[in-house]
Amino acid sequence: MHTKESILNDLARMNAPRDKVVLVHTSLRAVGEVEGRGEAFLEALIEYFTADGGLLLIPTHTWASLGETDVTLDMSSDKTCIGTLPSIAARHPMAHRSLHPTHSMCAFDGKTMAGEPGPAEDYIAGEVMVDTSTSPQGCYGRVYDMGGRILLVGVGHNRDTYIHSVEERLDVPNRLSVNHVPTRIRLKSGDVIERPIRHHHAEGIKDVSARYPKYEPAFRLHGAIEDGKIGNAAVQLCDARKMAEVVELVRVRSGGIELMGDEEPLDPKFYE
Repeated sequence: MHTKESILNDLARMNAPRDKVVLVHTSLRAVGEVEGRGEAFLEALIEYFTADGGLLLIPTHTWASLGETDVTLDMSSDKTCIGTLPSIAARHPMAHRSLHPTHSMCAFDGKTMAGEPGPAEDYIAGEVMVDTSTSPQGCYGRVYDMGGRILLVGVGHNRDTYIHSVEERLDVPNRLSVNHVPTRIRLKSGDVIERPIRHHHAEGIKDVSARYPKYEPAFRLHGAIEDGKIGNAAVQLCDARKMAEVVELVRVRSGGIELMGDEEPLDPKFYE
């Protein structure tokens, strides 16, 4: 059985940064059994990644509610649509949760409680004003702006939501709905905010993110990935800016053609 201490040791062996913004996508099942379960695993992440002034980000998406329920994001609920750890993060007393109706995230600075002024609260500020799923002007874009990292724990780039933000930054066509759709955010006070957004949509492609692993060989060639292990899970620690540079390189060399429309691997000439 893994423990909080062994998780901390695994992160230290990877030399994962403690002073940067780190966005984590996790499969707890891949990690294996942890003493204290997901709560202990989250406490280890918070302790490690905020030790020297860093910020830990845990996505708490609710995009599955889009068009299905009256309220897309309920800040009084810990319900998410992307796994167990996000729900644990959403109810943590130190979680500063952003007000994005479909792609909220919880930020932890290791010091301030939810709602109190501090680095985590500053990081999520203004998220309610963005009008796309992973805006370069929002929380996902700030990972790039601040030279952050993406930590994939037991999952691949098909779960790497940050790549959506890179494609928004590069204005890749056919990635967002043409029209804004209505969403509603219920605050803990009970007040409701209505916020229209353009959501992820690619005409003719069922699931763009399922094809993002095609970028992995290019990321590796350009040094954007460091490998490690946490518990039983294989881990990729990815440099956000290097990833964006690689995606841009591929776009330029390919002439901007659609590369996510099939299962074929990327042509190496686009990135070597």
